[in-house]
Amino acid sequence: MRQYVIDEIKPQDYEQIKNYLDKHFEQSTMAGIYWIPVDYELLNDIQKQHTDCQPFYFAVELLPDRLVCELLVRTKNCMRCSCMGMADEDQRNWFITFADSIFERLGIRF
Repeated sequence: MRQYVIDEIKPQDYEQIKNYLDKHFEQSTMAGIYWIPVDYELLNDIQKQHTDCQPFYFAVELLPDRLVCELLVRTKNCMRCSCMGMADEDQRNWFITFADSIFERLGIRF
């Protein structure tokens, strides 16, 4: 699986990140997993056509020492569909910028 990982998170930063994610994003039934919605404008043609599969998400796992961002665009409406797949370049760049912006907003520096 392709991932974007930010490691060496300090304990105090973990709490700050967790509070931010809890406040702004839906949490999965699995602890520490958050659903980050993909902007509609970033969807590829197949994803836009699959209205029954929308919305699409990136999954983010927050662990005490790292943030793991899965670079798979997925839907919660079905387990397998041709509209799900690895992020394309625009989706990937958007998501990495998004993840980095959380640290910037919170004033966390590595």
